[in-house]
Amino acid sequence: MTIGIRELARNTKIIEQYDYVEIEDKKTHEKKGLLISPKYADEFKALLEKKISAEKKAKLDKIMQFAGILNGETQNMTSQEIKASKRAKYYND
Repeated sequence: MTIGIRELARNTKIIEQYDYVEIEDKKTHEKKGLLISPKYADEFKALLEKKISAEKKAKLDKIMQFAGILNGETQNMTSQEIKASKRAKYYND
């Protein structure tokens, strides 16, 4: 069910009647939020935590490919040597 912010402020009992309620700005039709029933809250929280951790891991993996530059592994190396060492380290299957 989709409701407006004013409707929610006037009648909070709406939340108890549905499994989830989408909150929408009625003028702009922009989504403002989602309220979830307590019986699904733990399950949804676990799913959201899993997704967030996967996104963080992907960002960290992307950053870690440049970590050799920071810890001194690539000092006194030419760009070709750096590329060859990275290729050998990360793309060897």
